[in-house]
Amino acid sequence: MIPVEATGSRPFRFGVLTPGAESRKAWTALARRVEELGYATLSVDDHLYNRLGSIAAMLGAAEATTTLRIGSCVFANDFRHPLILAKEAATLDVLSGGRLELGLGTGYARTDYEQSGIALDPPRVRVDRFAEAVWVIKAAFGDGPVAFAGEHYRVEGIDLLPKPVQRPHPPLLIGGGSRRMLALAARGADIVGINVKTTPDGGFDLGSITPEATDRKVEWVREAAGERFRALELHMLAPFVAITDEPRAVAAEMLRVWGIADAIAPEELLASPHALIGSEEELVTALQERRERYGVSYVTVFEPALEAFAPVAARLAGR
Repeated sequence: MIPVEATGSRPFRFGVLTPGAESRKAWTALARRVEELGYATLSVDDHLYNRLGSIAAMLGAAEATTTLRIGSCVFANDFRHPLILAKEAATLDVLSGGRLELGLGTGYARTDYEQSGIALDPPRVRVDRFAEAVWVIKAAFGDGPVAFAGEHYRVEGIDLLPKPVQRPHPPLLIGGGSRRMLALAARGADIVGINVKTTPDGGFDLGSITPEATDRKVEWVREAAGERFRALELHMLAPFVAITDEPRAVAAEMLRVWGIADAIAPEELLASPHALIGSEEELVTALQERRERYGVSYVTVFEPALEAFAPVAARLAGR
């Protein structure tokens, strides 16, 4: 167990993750509602089945709001050359007035690869490529030309414009569930996502959502980060959220809807730090206890939980 003091007792922040909306009016209304409810960030995930393209949606959300940060959770590296993504990200930061949180990942979902014809390479290859991409992106945000020659990318002395408003670069969020990805995040990101582990074939390892598995992940981050651990903000997605006085029944129904009732018991889901199911008071207590145990102070819920979770977020944000 790692006490919260190890990460500097960061105050809570909360975000909302969404695949987009079906119209400009709906998207604008969603962004404004997220801001109105006091969430810190509205993030868009990056899948081909989304209703909106991630980059354009992020800019639209920024235009509709004044203080809300816009996030990617996360851009899939295999979909874009890192130099192109760096230019788009810097442009987003400029046009949003410095409100970008740049989430980066390897890409993992099999359907995205199958439908696009992009090869789903083994995890080792995708992580190798991703490590090079992170270097290129961070270098492109800096002053002066970038030159890089790696196994997967080659950049020939370009001084990319624009430069982001936030210096030296927008906060980078990198997450993972494996030791290698978390070590990479610990050394190169500002925000480290303590994630469910993905499988080589594009699924999820549900055994990685337990409290004990989460302890191990945070320990891997601490070991890899060394002295910079205190400067990191730890983030976690909470896909399973409900305000209820019948948590076990709700957990069982969630597992049925997600099609994983045979893989995990309701009691196991309720114990997972990726689930927030219970009364408002119970969720407030659970989040405080989890920050003490894991150091996680930044939590993102999925859009369907936006309204129900808002009172909890309001009670804890900034504290």
